[in-house]
Amino acid sequence: MSIVITTLPAWPRVRRGANGHPVQTLQHLLRHRGHELAVDGLLGPRTEVAVRSFQDAAGLDVDGVAGPVTSAALVVVVRRGSVGEAVRAVQREAVARDLSGGPDPVLAIDGQLGPRTEAWVRGFQEALHAGFPEVAVDGVVGPVTWRCLVSGMLSH
Repeated sequence: MSIVITTLPAWPRVRRGANGHPVQTLQHLLRHRGHELAVDGLLGPRTEVAVRSFQDAAGLDVDGVAGPVTSAALVVVVRRGSVGEAVRAVQREAVARDLSGGPDPVLAIDGQLGPRTEAWVRGFQEALHAGFPEVAVDGVVGPVTWRCLVSGMLSH
């Protein structure tokens, strides 16, 4: 008997001490919002302070944990032509999912959402759409696609 998941996974809860995925994405999104911190994949004191600052500015409960409410408020819609840290977050998610094994990454992490990044986003959305019709195949990284990315869907 196989188990079929029919709802999208919840936003992850990322707190101090976490490392790797999705901390780097969180750090890029915080940088997009003007917080100066390194994208090192470690949720240490500086990243926690940035999360608390964002929560306070957004009128959210200030606990330093990037949970569902904080994550939903933090993400920004990116599409072809978008530039900056939020696009770098999408590109880093793509590189993390690259199964080609080739010497070159699937995408450059250059912060520009051009045709290659848009094509990757569409492919990611297409891979999810059959099982999750709420995932639109439009090349736009909005709240649903962000949730799929940060929850680790289709990662190895």
